[in-house]
Amino acid sequence: MKREPQGRLELTWMGKDRALIPDPGGKYDYSWADLTDPRVTEVRPLNVTTHIGNRDDGGIHDNLLIEGESGDVLRALLHVPELAARYEGKVRCVYIDPPFNTKQTFDHYEDSLEHSVWLTMMRDRLLIIERLLSDNGSVWVHLDESEAHRMRCLMDEVFGPECHAASVTWKSSDNSNNDAKQFSEDHNVIHVYTKKANWLSNRLVARPDQVPHFKNPDQDPRGPWFDGNPLNSPSPRKDLMYDLTSPSGVTIPYPPNGWRWSKDTLQNKIDTGEIRFRDNESGILRRTYLNDHLGLPPSDLWTDTENTGASRTAKSELKRLFPGIASSKLFSTPKPERFIQRILQVATEPGDIVLDCFAGSGTTAAVAHKMGRRWVTCELIASTVSTFTRPRLEMVVRGQDSGGVTFTAAGRELPQGAELPEGMSLDEAQKFNSLLSKVVKSDASLDADSTIKKLRHLTKTKPKKPSKTWDGGGGFDLAFVAPSIYEVDDETGQIYLTDKATNGTFSRGIAAQLGFGLDDRPPFVGLRGGQRLLVIDGIIDAGVVETAVHSLEVGEQAVIVGQGATHDARKMLETFSPYSQIRITPNDFFREGATH
Repeated sequence: MKREPQGRLELTWMGKDRALIPDPGGKYDYSWADLTDPRVTEVRPLNVTTHIGNRDDGGIHDNLLIEGESGDVLRALLHVPELAARYEGKVRCVYIDPPFNTKQTFDHYEDSLEHSVWLTMMRDRLLIIERLLSDNGSVWVHLDESEAHRMRCLMDEVFGPECHAASVTWKSSDNSNNDAKQFSEDHNVIHVYTKKANWLSNRLVARPDQVPHFKNPDQDPRGPWFDGNPLNSPSPRKDLMYDLTSPSGVTIPYPPNGWRWSKDTLQNKIDTGEIRFRDNESGILRRTYLNDHLGLPPSDLWTDTENTGASRTAKSELKRLFPGIASSKLFSTPKPERFIQRILQVATEPGDIVLDCFAGSGTTAAVAHKMGRRWVTCELIASTVSTFTRPRLEMVVRGQDSGGVTFTAAGRELPQGAELPEGMSLDEAQKFNSLLSKVVKSDASLDADSTIKKLRHLTKTKPKKPSKTWDGGGGFDLAFVAPSIYEVDDETGQIYLTDKATNGTFSRGIAAQLGFGLDDRPPFVGLRGGQRLLVIDGIIDAGVVETAVHSLEVGEQAVIVGQGATHDARKMLETFSPYSQIRITPNDFFREGATH
C-alpha cells in the first residue's frame, strides 16, 4: 500500500514557536519571550493628542499618524473596539517597506536583524495584517534580495500560496553601481498577496508608447483608433454563421465559428460606423477607439522609471521637502511618490483605506492623501516622526508639498505640428534622438548631413509642462501608543503593574486588553455587549461590588477588575449578580487564553 506523506511544506527557523519583545529604547532590537508574555500580548490603546487640518474643508480627515512600535499599533487596530470597528476587515491595501535585513546600520532604523528574529517579527505582523485586510484587499511587501526568498515562503504560510498575486520586479536604480564586485543590484522585489484568491487588480491607463497602433490619420473626432480586433466568434454557433452582403452586392462569407454578433447586432454596428467594409469589399473592419480602451493589466516588471521613479528620484524629492537637512541625514532607500502611486492605482479606489506600519518619511501616507485615499501609518522612532513624517504630512495638508504626485508626470510631447514616423513611439523617438545627438557630438561634420538633420527633426520631442493636481486639504489625527501598564521580572517571571497603571491610563489599558469599548456611564468605564466594565485602582471590597450591582440595568452583568478582592466582595457578587465576575490584574490576564 502506498503511504501518503504527512505534514506540510513550511519554512522553519529558530524561535518560530516563540515571540519577540521589542527593545524599549526605540530601535528594531528584540529579545525572545513566551507567547503569553504580557510584553507580547498586551493591547495598548492609542492616545490621540491633536488634529492637523481644518475639519470643515470637505476633505478626508479620518487619517491616523501614530508614533509607536508597529506590533503594538497593529494589535491596537485589531483589538481596541473603537479602532477594530474602523479597520478590521476594511483595509484595502497594505504597503510595507520593512527593514531589508542587509546587515547594515542606517541612521533612521536598525537593518541588521538576525534572520530568525526578522522572520518572527514579520510573521507576527503579517498575521494581524491578514485580519485587517478587506476581502478585496492586498498586501505589498517591499524587499531586496536579502530576504525576498524567505519572505515568499513565509507569506505562503500566512496567506496561502493560492493568494500570491505577483512578485513585482522594480528597477530601483537608474544608474548601475560600477564599483560592484559581482553584480550591480539594480532592482527590488515586491511580493503581492491578497486576502482572497479571486482578487482582481485595477487596470492601468495605457501610455502612448504602450498603444502605438492607435492613430488618428483621418482626424476622427472620437480620437485615436485602430482596426484589427477579431470579428469571429470564439466558439462555433450556428446562429452566428451567416454571410454578409456588401453595399455593391459582394458576398462576404462568415469566418470560422461564425461572426461575433447576431445578424441584427452586426447590422446596427455597420449602420453606426463602428463596423465598416474594406475598400475592396473583401471583408469588414472594426474600429476601436483609445478612449474606449479599458486599460491594461499591470505588469510584474516595472522598468519604466520615467513613470515610477527610482531611488535617486526619491532622494531628490526628500531634498526638496527638507532643504535644511544634510543629504547624509536623509533616508538611504526612500521610495519615490510615483512608485507608491502606481501601487495605489493598481490596488485601490478613492476613499479606500491604506495602511503602512513602517512609515519612515511618510511617503505612502502622503501619496494616499493626495490620491484621495484614507490612510493609517506608524513610525517607531520619535525623532523620525518629529523631523520627517509629521512635517511632511502637514505640508501635504497645507498644500505646501511641491513634489512627487502633487504635479502630473511631466512626460514628453511633440512640438507643434510635428508627427512621428509610422510605428515610432514618443519614448523610442526620445531615445533615438539622444543617441543620434551623441553621434553628431563625436563628429561635428555630421551635423551638416541633410539626412541626419531630417532624422533629428522628425524624432525631436520636448518635455510637457506639468500641471498641479494637489492644493491641500483634509487632515489627520496624531496619536501615540499608550505606555505599558505591565512589567515582567525576567528572573522570576513575576508580572507587576508599572507606575503608569493609574487613573485613565489604567482603565483604558484594561478595557483594551479585555476588548471593552469605552463607555462613561458612572461608575463603569467600558461596555461589551451586555457587560459593563468597572476598574478599581486597588482592592475590590463589598462597597465596590454593591455600587456596581446597583448601577446595572436589567439583564446586564459586570466585570470588575482590581489588584485584589476581599472574600466578602466575591461572596456578595456571587449572591446578587451570579453571572458577573471579578478579575484580578495582572495574574488573571496573561495565562494562555486569558485575553479576549
